[in-house]
Amino acid sequence: QVQLVESGGGLVQAGGSLRLSCAASGSIFSINAMGWYRQTPGKQRELVATITSGGSTNYGDSVKGRFTISRDNAKNTVYLQMNSLKPEDAAVYYCVAIIATVVHGTKDYWGQGTQVTVSS
Repeated sequence: QVQLVESGGGLVQAGGSLRLSCAASGSIFSINAMGWYRQTPGKQRELVATITSGGSTNYGDSVKGRFTISRDNAKNTVYLQMNSLKPEDAAVYYCVAIIATVVHGTKDYWGQGTQVTVSS
């Protein structure tokens, strides 16, 4: 069984910063790409950022230059540093990882989500 556990969400004022973390645990053979998506009520889940096992990154247009994704492969953990937060960044942030296990092969795993609230 594989689990992704997120932490670091909360309430911050506009212009402030937050750092999200997501740790993968369980019977993991390897982890390929990891990333973050976000969702607000009534809207589709939106790409925030992804990072490959080799460290290549990709960002959604709305967060480029403000957010930074990174990972610690030894800890099976991905981070999202969010700076210059805006009210429109408020959402539930979900961690995702493409993980290979012996039993289930390679598939996507999602975290439970962490709320980010930005006050204006």
